[in-house]
Amino acid sequence: MMSLRKRLGRGLTSVLCVIFVLHWIAADWVIRAVAEKQMANRLADDAYSLLDTLAGSDDDQVSFNGDHISTVYNRPLSGHYYLVKVDARPYPSPSLANFPLQVRPIGPEQIKIYHISGPDQRPLLVLGLGLVKFGHRINIHLAEDLSAVDHDITAIRIGYLGLTLLILICAIGLLGWDVKRSLRPVVSVGKEIEQVYGGRRQRIELEVPTEIKPMVREINHLLQLVVRRLQQSRTAIGNLAHALKPPMAILFRIAEEPLFNDHPDLRQLLQTQTESIHRCIERELKRARIAGDRRATTAFNPRQELIALKRTLRAIYAEKALDIQFTAPNGWVHFDREDMLEMLGNLLDNACKWAKHRIDVDIAFSDTLTIRVADDGPGCPETDAKTLTQRGLRLDESIKGHGLGLAIVLDIVDSYRGSLQIGRSELLGGFSVTLNLALHR
Repeated sequence: MMSLRKRLGRGLTSVLCVIFVLHWIAADWVIRAVAEKQMANRLADDAYSLLDTLAGSDDDQVSFNGDHISTVYNRPLSGHYYLVKVDARPYPSPSLANFPLQVRPIGPEQIKIYHISGPDQRPLLVLGLGLVKFGHRINIHLAEDLSAVDHDITAIRIGYLGLTLLILICAIGLLGWDVKRSLRPVVSVGKEIEQVYGGRRQRIELEVPTEIKPMVREINHLLQLVVRRLQQSRTAIGNLAHALKPPMAILFRIAEEPLFNDHPDLRQLLQTQTESIHRCIERELKRARIAGDRRATTAFNPRQELIALKRTLRAIYAEKALDIQFTAPNGWVHFDREDMLEMLGNLLDNACKWAKHRIDVDIAFSDTLTIRVADDGPGCPETDAKTLTQRGLRLDESIKGHGLGLAIVLDIVDSYRGSLQIGRSELLGGFSVTLNLALHR
């Protein structure tokens, strides 16, 4: 869909262009009308001058003397013409040079202004005056060539067109600037939403125009609701799991009672089911921290978090003197910090359990987040790699744990619609895990 800025700009530009065209047509008509009005006034003066040259005689005849009119009517094809008709008798101007001027009939007490073609098909403006004088019907027609006026009007048109085009271009530029300035708060809201997405803020604090204030208010309300529900969900699951821990401890002690010595099958069944419930509790405690693709949570800085994790794990596995090497970007990554810590913690904890001495961690981020964790431990056969993400499954029962680490990692990866590959490290020879998380906007 076309951007709002382009739609507003295109719509307002179209309106301006239509107004410009209509204005130019109206102005052109006004210029021509004013010029013809002035010409008609001049022709009317000449018509009344011709009328004064008419004289009546005692024998009921009307004489006409064109010598008293302007000499421009005497020059052949001068562009100024007249035709006086007394009843049916015509008196053409010498300037017509015998050209038959096709005038329109005029009734008594009438004045008409119209256009006809004159000599050499030149446009003429004609003023016709009809009246009765000395008892005779008299029609006076005066015409003037419009070619010179049209030339002047064309020059005025071109100049006015250039001026109005310049004004139109300036108006369009000013309009584009104003639209951009008016939409700047919307762009700023988008940038603040990106900051919310990146975990650098929890709400939109921007002062916005009245029109988009309800939208910003609802977005802030939604962000608060998401955070509150996420916290409530985590708190509720965590509280439930912690509330079940004391009864689980009692069940573990009951399973060790001597009363079950004579019933080993029953003891085994009780221990197995209790252990299963315990694994579920541990899993849900960890899953309670999974935010998935939440945008209102805190962003993640891989390098800072790995430094803290490395310090903690080396303290936990101090007897191994582990060498944990990592490369990671020192910047904010738009994934939930709790999820990333949960995932890295499980992967590194698993690597520390099996590694002999060396662990390598490589984190890269562009459009996707790639995490690789490898150790120099015994690794696992390819046939067992696909089964390691099953909850509760451990390939070596002698190592302490519940077999939930990789299963929880897979839960987080699935929540981000990512991928997880398990194999053997070519460099260190031990276990290797590679996962990719897509950043969905």
